[in-house]
Amino acid sequence: MKIAPNLLPHQIKVVSDIPLTRGLGSSSSAIVAGIELANRLAQLNLSENDKVKLASQLEGHPDNVAPAICGDLVIASGNGDQVNYVKHYFPDCQLIAFIPNVELKTSESRDVLPADFAYSDAVAASSIANVMVASLIKGDIVQAGKMMEQDKFHEIYRSSLLAHFADVRQISHEHEGYGCYLSGAGPTVMILAPVKATAIITQKLQALDQTAKIEVFQVDREGVQVF
Repeated sequence: MKIAPNLLPHQIKVVSDIPLTRGLGSSSSAIVAGIELANRLAQLNLSENDKVKLASQLEGHPDNVAPAICGDLVIASGNGDQVNYVKHYFPDCQLIAFIPNVELKTSESRDVLPADFAYSDAVAASSIANVMVASLIKGDIVQAGKMMEQDKFHEIYRSSLLAHFADVRQISHEHEGYGCYLSGAGPTVMILAPVKATAIITQKLQALDQTAKIEVFQVDREGVQVF
């Protein structure tokens, strides 16, 4: 109603394969779907930039909604009402998701984060993130993966909430994974890997936890679409 207040009521059926409270962007996807529905039904003719700004306002940040709208790799910054983002090609690889059979609410995962950083720590953490982004844009997935694993902003705090995080990362290291990282606020752990390593990594992950769900994804290049 905020986007299209004059839109007549519609009955909507939602079908989603995205698990809830697993750090896989279920809330962001719902926001993006709602904006696109309003855009089509109310004939708003929203641009991609319009959608990103609206979604960022509703979500509170552009982190997940921007790539859901645009597809591929999106580097975004939200500062008040101002949202800036850049889309680029994400290097070819497989994304292997280890989805444990436990829920972890974003609020719970957020509670373990520090309220602030020392200046020197912020500089170090930012430099790691900068090199990671530059590596992705260059197409160097190997170096990007190494930088992901050195994150100092959230993973070192949140990983303590996850029983299998260290084990999943070890499996990645032993079987040619490019990088292993926490998906969103968790508890899902993601591995970037070459195609040739996918089968053995998925096998090892399933053996690690029979109750976990293992999924293999590819990067979506298009973003939100209506068929």
